[in-house]
Amino acid sequence: MKNKLVTAAAFIRLLTFQKIINYALLAASFQFSRILGKPILWGKPATLSIEPTTSCNLRCPECPSGLRAFTRPTGMLQERLYKSTIDQVKDHLTWLHLYFQGEPFLNPRFLDMVRYADSKNIFTSTSTNGHYLQEAQVAEVLQSGLKQLIISMDGISQEIYEQYRIGGNLAKVQEGMKLLLTERHKKRQYFPRVILQFLVTGQNEHQLHSLKTWAQEIGVDELQLKSTQIYNFENGSELIPSDLGYSRYVPVGNGRWGLKKKMENRCWRMWQGAVSTWDGKIVPCCFDKDAEHVMGELKNQSLASIWSSLPYQAFRKQLLSDREQIEICRNCTE
Repeated sequence: MKNKLVTAAAFIRLLTFQKIINYALLAASFQFSRILGKPILWGKPATLSIEPTTSCNLRCPECPSGLRAFTRPTGMLQERLYKSTIDQVKDHLTWLHLYFQGEPFLNPRFLDMVRYADSKNIFTSTSTNGHYLQEAQVAEVLQSGLKQLIISMDGISQEIYEQYRIGGNLAKVQEGMKLLLTERHKKRQYFPRVILQFLVTGQNEHQLHSLKTWAQEIGVDELQLKSTQIYNFENGSELIPSDLGYSRYVPVGNGRWGLKKKMENRCWRMWQGAVSTWDGKIVPCCFDKDAEHVMGELKNQSLASIWSSLPYQAFRKQLLSDREQIEICRNCTE
């Protein structure tokens, strides 16, 4: 609880009256939209995910970066496009997640991007597989202003870890995490808050007790046990844990599987924020990994114009009327 309060306090300190009013407008318009069944939109995006790169050093089986299976262009976010985007959103953005697909630390200007957003009083976070936390990188991370660092580690032994994080080195990840926490303590810093994220699968669920013990010993700020998104889950998968409390899917009969949560014709994410690919394509959410629903492009449009555009409003209208017709929504827990 204390660790979450530290994060919340840092987030609140960066709020302005303008950001609070904008968020309230978004929340109100979402509720009216849900009740009336048609998209009403007041305010500008409060959160934004920006993709530093599609490149990745691992080959995880349920990830298009790992599978090298994108149908969209791949590449690195360029500083000019990034700064232009941040300059547009700095007055109303409450949270920037510098991640979508890929490993962000592979972009050589990644921590410069963190520093730029931090200089504009934007709360910053990112997700990493943790293979790039050597001494030099750790020093830069601590100086960058990054507020939250999510490190994915899906096993507590190399044998189990590499079944999902194919090509990964568990010892390297653990050493980097320990180094970061040690150096942060030495400098008497609170940030970045370190979240250890563990995708619970049928392969690693037996290690949960050992994981919790290890996480407590090294002093991570938070341990998140996350359900795994699985492509073609309908026929089942060895990745679905036996403890369905950690699963997004449940048996529905005849050997078939379905989503645990009933899909409703609403989605707060479509009013709260957006996702930008490395080349500036705006897509509705992180489930659109292949950018099949491009709402506009930052190379030739402002985010504000894209946010309230006809394609975006048509997408919102569709999910309010029949969300099951949207392919990317069919594997979503929102």
